[in-house]
Amino acid sequence: MPSVDVSDAASEPMQRAGIQIGQPLDREVERDPHEVESARTSRRQYIIHIAGEIFLANGYSATSMSSIAARLGGSKGTLYNYFSSKEALFSAFMQEQLGVEERLSLSFGFWADDIELALQEIGCRFLDLILSERAETITRLVIAESKRFPWVGQAFYENGPLQGVQMMARWVEAQAKSGRLRKGDAEQQAMIFLELCKSGLQQRILLNLGARPTPAERAKSVAEATRVFLAAYGDQAVQLKS
Repeated sequence: MPSVDVSDAASEPMQRAGIQIGQPLDREVERDPHEVESARTSRRQYIIHIAGEIFLANGYSATSMSSIAARLGGSKGTLYNYFSSKEALFSAFMQEQLGVEERLSLSFGFWADDIELALQEIGCRFLDLILSERAETITRLVIAESKRFPWVGQAFYENGPLQGVQMMARWVEAQAKSGRLRKGDAEQQAMIFLELCKSGLQQRILLNLGARPTPAERAKSVAEATRVFLAAYGDQAVQLKS
């Protein structure tokens, strides 16, 4: 099993709490209640980080709580004090790694007068998120495991794609109230825009169909998605008769 380097994001809070990387989880240290809570939070983040690397390397089904505890240097009993099950630990990993709400929040706060520019900003940030190598690895893991463990796919969906659509829907609703977009089913409109942005780029990565999309290809995809979206839902759009 390859060694795993702890990222700065995982190591810094632990160091602030007085925890050294590689220190066994079973070690008890006398601290005041605030320090104890800080240490527990940092240890929890460290567990998620290390467990996540093992999940990505071996898959969900081939990873056990015992193997995670062994890598952490503590007992399985201590690990269960932080997470009640492997499922709970994996769900926490999905929530932290996907982090759609945090990563897209800046783009949805992009209140430019030019809605076309705002949509392009949202689309570009969305593609940066889903087309990264990390996102590819997580998506492959979920696809491989969700047949046997349907809740794995559910955890991924709820912490990733669904959050993205819901955030976009709230933004669409706000734009509709301001008169910039035609009112309609905001969630459906959001899903349509995000799918238009992908325009086969994610599928190309997952199926190894040549080189990864270039920045120019991403920009072109987002520009076309924006054009089509505004043609359908812009304030000047004409509703087609059935």
